[in-house]
This record gives sequence, structure tokens and C-alpha cells, in this order.
Amino acid sequence: MNPGEHVTEIVIFTVLFLVVSGMGFVAARWRRPQDLASLNEWGLGGRNFGSWITWFLVGGDLYTAYTFVAVPALLFGAGAMGFFAVPYTVIVYPLVFLVLIRLWSVSHVHSLVTPADFVRVRFGSPTLALLVAITGIVATMPYIALQLIGIEAVLKTMGIGGSGLLSDLPLIIAFVILAAYTYQSGLRAPALIAFVKDILIYLVILVAIIYIPARLGGWEVIFGRAQEKFAATPAPGDGILLNANNQLQYFTLALGSALALFLYPHSITGVLASRNRNVIKRNMSALPAYSLLLGLIALLGYMAIAAGVKPIGTDNNTVVPVLFDQMFPDWFAGIAFAAVGIGALVPAAIMSIAAANLFTRNIYREYINPQATDAQEAGVSKLTSLVVKVGAVLFILLIDPQFSIDLQLIGGVIILQTLPSVAIGLFTRWFHKAGLIAGWVAGMGGGLVLLYNISNPAIKHAHFGGSAFPLEKLGFDTKMTIYAGFLALLLNLIVAVVGTLVARAAKVPDGPDGTRPDHFTADEGDPRVKDLELESST
Repeated sequence: MNPGEHVTEIVIFTVLFLVVSGMGFVAARWRRPQDLASLNEWGLGGRNFGSWITWFLVGGDLYTAYTFVAVPALLFGAGAMGFFAVPYTVIVYPLVFLVLIRLWSVSHVHSLVTPADFVRVRFGSPTLALLVAITGIVATMPYIALQLIGIEAVLKTMGIGGSGLLSDLPLIIAFVILAAYTYQSGLRAPALIAFVKDILIYLVILVAIIYIPARLGGWEVIFGRAQEKFAATPAPGDGILLNANNQLQYFTLALGSALALFLYPHSITGVLASRNRNVIKRNMSALPAYSLLLGLIALLGYMAIAAGVKPIGTDNNTVVPVLFDQMFPDWFAGIAFAAVGIGALVPAAIMSIAAANLFTRNIYREYINPQATDAQEAGVSKLTSLVVKVGAVLFILLIDPQFSIDLQLIGGVIILQTLPSVAIGLFTRWFHKAGLIAGWVAGMGGGLVLLYNISNPAIKHAHFGGSAFPLEKLGFDTKMTIYAGFLALLLNLIVAVVGTLVARAAKVPDGPDGTRPDHFTADEGDPRVKDLELESST
């Protein structure tokens, strides 16, 4: 595409992108404390966000470029399987309601910043905490890469692309801007930007679900043409309805993704920044509104089929931007592109902050500088947030999946291995630390082996071609597939249980539990909650 044909779109996109980026820098003065030089302030926004800010922050954190680009692209290429994202976001909130309220309480009692901090206190094992921290960092990188892919897809659609380093310059500039305001403002930046991001996304989607079907002849035409496409090019698992080969994959993928979503460090970061337990309860009740939005966004994939959209080259991630370019007037297409781009900035910032906090608290402070001051922690976390973004770019270069959603699904396989120690650990101390470590090793090793053996002929990848593992590779006479993360988690849990029984029988010393039952129900103003502001100044 020629940039000269997209001048209006480029101008509007650039203006909105720069305005929002400016807000990211201004955010350093928004609700500013006397000193930002601590993880409680830089990394958690002072732990004082109310219901509205938390709703936009967590929503902006979870509904990302993955929502706008990856889910519709999967429906465009594979059909009904792409709808797995809708049921998983429906079932996730009751699970989160039970789990994260307890994590909020115990984290405030002990001034915890990361899930690995909790594991360190709960199981008394720096080794297990280190494994959880490394897992969180590695799983977050492909998720950040997914956000950068969203920006890249928009730039390609506007004709800003080509070959060589120069073609990547706009993406590099966006990356540098993101890194700069995250470094300066911390969590306050995405919290402030999330307001604009969500307003733009709701505006674009409400217009899209009315305007585009009207231009295409209605929903009957849209679904009819999608059915024609999949009938003409039959492939296992494709179609507007699920079939016998992909139903198990759909179920396990939805359940596995729901279990993984709030294990991600960035999800926990948004929740720990909340003021009290009631803020979390209200948000878990209101956030399903985004699930309705997600269902509508997914249908953009079928609209693209009906509109005859052709991806740019072989990049299915450009399907939605090209649809907007074809169907909307130039000025509104520019707004839609800005919504996608800004929708990538918010989660990318939170994710890099969360990963940086993991490194700082559970690697740097635990093993490198145990006497680190608050200011030193904040400084290290700022620098690490930059390194994490570079790592995310490497994921784009090395993995190069056909569907960008595979980046998130591969990350899900990895982060699921922290479920026994983090999520289950919030309810029981039955597991022995040795059993949990053994389970993590088995689950992580097994998960990586499964991912390595998943091929994708469409992009000529013999390995790491997705997350749908063929059961025939386990000796079953079937064409069915299953989510690799689900199998890896089962292996993790089995080994953790067996390892715990063996460790108890052998009387292997366990780590001390630094929590008490009442720590999991403490709330704002409760005398059990430490004065975090006072603590950070001492």
C-alpha cells in the first residue's frame, strides 16, 4: 500500500497517538506523591486506585491488541475456534473473584508487589519464588510482542512498511515513546491513558457493528459468505461451527486461558493497585461488560470475509485494519487505527512494569542486593522495563506465528505452571515446596516439549507452530487436538501431589509459612494492613 493514499488516516492516527503519549508523560504528575522512587508508587500507582480507575486500568490491561487484531484474525482464518475467547472471559471473573481478593489482602498485609513475593512468604522458598518470577517474565514477553504486532499491522495498512530497517522505523519510534513514558511515570501512565483507549475502542466497535453490516447487506450475508469460504476450503477444525476434531481443543483452550489470565503478572499488578477489596469486587462484577464487546469484536473476522478482505501479504494480523480501511471513511479509519495502536500501548506498559517488578523484587533484591533501598528498587525496575520490551521484539523476530494470537497462547502454556503455587497456594498450604518445584519442572518441561512438537505447515514451521497439540502424537487414533497448556498443567499437578507425598514421607524439611488465615481477609483500614506509605519512607 502507498502511504500517499492514506494521508488523512496517517495524520489522525499520528495526532491521537502523540496526544495519548503526551498524557503518558503528564501522568507522572497525576495523583503524584512526594516521591515516585519506590515500587509501591512507580510500580503500583500508590495502591490507591478507586473503582473507576481500576475498571479502566484492568480492562485496558486485559482487552488489548489481542482483542482487536488477533481474535478476529483467528475467526477469519479458522472460523468458530476463534470464539473461544468469549466463554473464557465469561468464566474467568468468578474464578478471579475468589482468588484475587485473597491475594490483595495478603499482599497488603505483607507489602507484597508480585505473585512471586507471595510464594516467597507462603512457602518460605526463595527457589520456588525465583521460578515463579522467571516464569512470569518469560510468559509476559510474547504478550508484549502481541501488542507491538498490533501497532505493526496498523502501520502496514497505512502503507508504512516495506523491507529493511527503515521500514521498521515507525514501530521503533512508537516503541521508544512507550518505553520513555513508562520509565518516567510508571503505572500512572497506562492508568490515565486507559480512559482514552477504552472510549475510542467502544466508539469504533459500536460504529463498526452497525455501519459495516449495513454496507455488506446484513448479518445473514456475513455469515453466509463465511460459510461459503470454509466449505470451499475444508480443513480440520475450520468452519463457522465446531466439529468433532476441535471441540476438545475449544473447551480446554477456553478453560486453560481462563485459569491463566489472572496468573499473568500484569493482571495481578492492576488488581494490587486497587484501594480495597470492595474495589476489586465491583470490578469483577462490571468487567464482564468487556466480554460483550469482545464477542462483537470477534465478528469483525466474519465481516472481513464478507467484505472480501485480503491480508497484506501473508500477514493475517492485518485483516481488521484492512477491513477498517476498506469500509470506513478515511477520517474514521484514522480514529479506528488510533484505537488499535493506543489499545496496544496501555497493556504493553503495564506488562513491562509487572515483569520489571518481578525481576527487581525476586531476583535483584533476593540474590543481588538484599539491602536495596526503595529508590534502588525503583531504579532497577525502570531499567528492567526497557529490557523486557526489547525481549518482546525478539519474540516477534524469532517466533513469527501465522496468527499473532499464538503468542498469547504460548505464553499461557508457560504461565499456567504457576497455578499450583500461586492460585492454589492462596487456599491451602498442603503442598510441600519440593513437590511444587518438581511439579513446575515437569509442567514447564512437558509444556515446552509439547509446543516444540506442534507444527504449522501454513507458515512452514515444524516447531512452535501454535498451541493445539494433536492427540495422535500421544498414540491415540484420532484427529482431535487439545490445548498444550492443559496437558502441561495436569502433569504439573500430578507431579506436585506425588512429590509432596514423597517429601512428607521422607520428612524433607518444608519452608516456613509466613501467613495466617486472617491475613487473607484483611481490608483497607484494618490494623493488620501495614502502613505502606510509612514503610516505604523508612
